[in-house]
Amino acid sequence: MRLLIIEDEKDLAENIKKGLVEEGFAVDISIDGEDGKFMIETEPYDLVILDIMLPKIDGITLCKDIRSKGIKTPILMLTAKSTLENKIKGFDVGADDYLTKPFDFVELKARVHALLRRAGNIELPILEIADLKMDPQKHEVFRNSEKLDLTPKEFSILELLLKNKEKVVTRTMIVEHVWDYNFESMSNLVDVLIGTLRKKVDKKGMKKLIKTVYGVGFKLSEENNEKP
Repeated sequence: MRLLIIEDEKDLAENIKKGLVEEGFAVDISIDGEDGKFMIETEPYDLVILDIMLPKIDGITLCKDIRSKGIKTPILMLTAKSTLENKIKGFDVGADDYLTKPFDFVELKARVHALLRRAGNIELPILEIADLKMDPQKHEVFRNSEKLDLTPKEFSILELLLKNKEKVVTRTMIVEHVWDYNFESMSNLVDVLIGTLRKKVDKKGMKKLIKTVYGVGFKLSEENNEKP
């Protein structure tokens, strides 16, 4: 699936692209409204992530213009302005959803998937290992047929581990996946979240699936020769 990011903050645009590429999307970037408008009108995108404050053509004007031409591509608007008035403006010109900066990548990813599902453009595969199963489409996780109650960040970490099952996932990979930036101080928070995730996934009496690879990171594995 192909997505377009129209965002003049280059670092932010690249970080969003990196996270979405890891999710399996093909992603293009435009840094101004005029170029972005041309790309939407000439390329078949499945979803557009559109900043409001853009050079040349602002996001509100761009959205209104492409909707007037019958282009129905789902649009997720980004803005630093969180007032109700700005949100209403976005929805009035045809935006499908709205996200205020700063935001966690987890939330952006969830909104992207929700918009694509709503448009009928995406069907996410079931992720599983042993008796642990995740349905990203329904945002549900089961262990031995028991539904697990996970927080959004726990869900995101487990999703990353499942997509890389039997492979080591570093703390840096987890930070970049969940928060979309890499702060050394986040390492302890990763350990805390892994700890709470273990309590829910690897309950007493169950085979331990979440393994620590000391000095490196974590992995989901059915092997029994590693310490939990």
